[in-house]
Amino acid sequence: MTHNVELPPMRILPKEIEATTFNLVRLALLRVADPLRVSLTDHRCLDVILSQQQWLCVDSCAEDQPILAWREFDMHHRDALHQPINCKLYLYHMHAGLVMGTARDCLAQVLTDLLHEHTNKKTEET
Repeated sequence: MTHNVELPPMRILPKEIEATTFNLVRLALLRVADPLRVSLTDHRCLDVILSQQQWLCVDSCAEDQPILAWREFDMHHRDALHQPINCKLYLYHMHAGLVMGTARDCLAQVLTDLLHEHTNKKTEET
């Protein structure tokens, strides 16, 4: 499930990820799987492949063509869990800018639901 992006990005932007979203992804990677692939329910054919190194958004209807990726997370200067994380946003598709915000928000909701289901499943097993 690892996905190495060899396609050169159209553009690279500096971005900031909210601490709640970043922490949610890290928790899902620890508790569910690493790497982890999730489908964005609000975006048809968009999946995100999560790993410690990058969050790669791909078009699952077009052979996982890269759309955008959050990469180069700056955790070296992080001294508190409530502070946002600086990163780089790699845009691989001409319309990636149209979905980058809603994809990130949808990702947070999907992971919240996934972690809730995972916790309930673990509780039922014990």
